[in-house]
Amino acid sequence: MTGNEIALLLMIGSLFAGILSGIPAMLAIAGVPFVAALLGSVFGVFDLTFLSFFPARVWGIMSNTLLMAVPLFVLMGVLLERSGLAQRMLGVLNDLVRGSPRGIALAILAFSTLIAAATGIIGATVVMLVLIGLPAMREAGIPKRLSAGIICASGTLGQIIPPSILLVLLGDQIGNTYLEAQQRAGNFAPDPVSVGDLFAGALMPGLMLVALYAVFIALTLRPGRGVPLLDRRTVPARVLAFTFLPPILLIVAVLGSILAGVATTTEAAGLGAVGALLLAGHGLAGRWGRRLIVGAGIASLALVALRIGDAGRGLATAAGALAMLAALVIAAGVLWAGWRLWRGRILAGAVDETVRISGMVFGIVVAASMLSLVFRGFGGDEWVSLAIADLPGGTGTALAMVMLVVFLLGFMLEAVEIIYIVVPLLGPPILGGDISPVFFGVLLAMNLQTSFLTPPFGFALFYFRSAAPRDISTADIYLGVAPFVGLQILAIGILIAWPELATWLPGLIF
Repeated sequence: MTGNEIALLLMIGSLFAGILSGIPAMLAIAGVPFVAALLGSVFGVFDLTFLSFFPARVWGIMSNTLLMAVPLFVLMGVLLERSGLAQRMLGVLNDLVRGSPRGIALAILAFSTLIAAATGIIGATVVMLVLIGLPAMREAGIPKRLSAGIICASGTLGQIIPPSILLVLLGDQIGNTYLEAQQRAGNFAPDPVSVGDLFAGALMPGLMLVALYAVFIALTLRPGRGVPLLDRRTVPARVLAFTFLPPILLIVAVLGSILAGVATTTEAAGLGAVGALLLAGHGLAGRWGRRLIVGAGIASLALVALRIGDAGRGLATAAGALAMLAALVIAAGVLWAGWRLWRGRILAGAVDETVRISGMVFGIVVAASMLSLVFRGFGGDEWVSLAIADLPGGTGTALAMVMLVVFLLGFMLEAVEIIYIVVPLLGPPILGGDISPVFFGVLLAMNLQTSFLTPPFGFALFYFRSAAPRDISTADIYLGVAPFVGLQILAIGILIAWPELATWLPGLIF
């Protein structure tokens, strides 16, 4: 074993030890490689000139317009959660299925699927489900272990159902890694991979996972004697429409603008943040203020529809005038909603939480850039390529190995950390071959979602434990999520058997 290989193994071991020690992850991910580089230079196995590329890498991250979508999507989710809209939606669903164990469980799954596309923030979703959904589930007679499993698994759907922050980060990493890997393999004009490709690719696998959850719940729970699955008499149709229609339209506008090709991911994230601001402000405004906000929302949808219908042809004079009028109405509505949210002490808290979450994400992104640079300086990229090339079974075995590594890392690390460690280090040999980068990205996203459910460091388990009553033990939570982890592994196996689940829709649209 060469000195470079020994240094790499020591660095990787020290990295995991640093992360598991409890110090901030970004300090461990950046600090351990930096110290390893300094020690490597002392022993003559690392050239410190590699570190001169680090400022340029940080500048590239900070000037990446795609990553601007991360704080915008975070703000969208935080506003919807803090405005109380999600709680109202869950309350209406509970009224619809009151008394039916199967109905309540499926309603929580349906709500989580919808809110996953609107927020994608696991902590807020799981805690909200515990506070509002868990009492109704226990009142209906659902066992506490199954209740814990349903809530934890449903709360993680925001990581695979677009628009997802996880998919944005994966799109950035896989796009860059795929381009570099293909060029090294001799393909100097590869088709670029966008976040829109991953959004489209993740849609069917995400819904497949929801279907697997639904089948398991339907087979495990009974509907309840004499209780209909949906009792519409308990909730007026008007309340139902005005509760669910606005967030559904917001999701359709955000995803539709990306998939139709009229907006980039960052522009669509901006649309989502504006829409969430309008929805959050609507509940605090007076009668005239609500009318203005509703008008701004309608103008936003009309502007998106106008852009989709006129994509690629250029706006005509009349259409341009209508677009200008819509923009003025939107601006007035946003200002009014923002003012009401500021007075209601919601906007400041939402912005503070957005900055905190985004800062954590970008800190890990910058730190992982140092790790990737030092890893290459030790010759780790060549070492990984040779090791994977020597595996029996070729690319298929290599893909299985990477998926196994990601699954095992999910027991210890957070998904963002895994993305920026695994993709740059183990991704190039995979993406340099014939495997579709969209398939690889969606497969990785489904695997990463499992990391939120696997003990001991599954974040969904921590959030559930923090809000759940004391009579639900940690062992109950672990046993409750076990079947859903099995369902996720089954979904990964189905996706591996039929890659078209991830590649068909992007190929059709783009």
